[in-house]
Amino acid sequence: MNPSTVRDSAADITRAVGGVVVGMERAVRLTLAAVLAGGHVLLEDVPGLGKTLLARSLAGAIGLDFARLQCTPDLQPADVTGSFVFDPTKREFDFRAGPVFTGLLLADEINRTPPKTQSALLEAMQERQVTVEGRTFPLQRPFHVLATANPVEYEGTYPLPEAQLDRFLLRVDIGYPPADDEVEVLKRRLARRTEDTEVGRVIEDLASLQRAVEQVDVDDDILKYCVHLARATREHPAVEVGASPRGSQAVLLVARALAVIDGRDFVLPEDVKECAVPALAHRLTLRPETWSSGVSPVEVVTELLRSVPGPVTSRG
Repeated sequence: MNPSTVRDSAADITRAVGGVVVGMERAVRLTLAAVLAGGHVLLEDVPGLGKTLLARSLAGAIGLDFARLQCTPDLQPADVTGSFVFDPTKREFDFRAGPVFTGLLLADEINRTPPKTQSALLEAMQERQVTVEGRTFPLQRPFHVLATANPVEYEGTYPLPEAQLDRFLLRVDIGYPPADDEVEVLKRRLARRTEDTEVGRVIEDLASLQRAVEQVDVDDDILKYCVHLARATREHPAVEVGASPRGSQAVLLVARALAVIDGRDFVLPEDVKECAVPALAHRLTLRPETWSSGVSPVEVVTELLRSVPGPVTSRG
């Protein structure tokens, strides 16, 4: 698939999602890029900003089966993966698939469920399979997880362990919409005369778009830039544990996806800069004294983007 075709398909997806999701162009673009790169996304922000609507709308536009898992403190791993249930008519145990057997799984408020259940998603996110009572079941492909988390409330929540945070290709914040966009949200609600929204399928083959990402060329100076950014997080005085090589790979993968969204078959330094914060910040563990001073991982990566030299030249 040539770059212009991918660009047009990405524009159709963005336009369809933007028809119901107002004022979230950056979040939609980054989330789409992560999906095209084959990854998972953590949408982290306060409730009521449209994170669930974004996930449902994107699933409809790219033609994936959609399932929503409401994470609660009493959620068990079997509620995610499924379990074996005895069928008295056949006198044997049948496997009843859980919500993870879908194309796009929305794990809503993932930080409200305990670590044992959170870990049930690890195998699914990394290996695209689940193991129940010693039997392994493959998940459908493509398979993606969009999880939401509320960073404000701490009571009754369980912070995601570093191993699971690392499985998310990007962590994307939404932010409050500008006043004009919020007015537009109200206008569209009045015009619909219903709470329901639905986005129809606009592409036929997501897998072909994902394969196009793998055809994007990357110059050596871009590769080195990704590595230098990740290594700089390990050497920053405010950081206790920096981004692993999986972090530099995440930057590269999303940068390639951003390139095809823009109709290019090569990566520019600007692609790397656009995705560096959402790809690296959630992989950092700051020193305790850094937290007390109010410095955040986002600020650390933003500072590194200013201080780490980029490639001298870029293709246009």
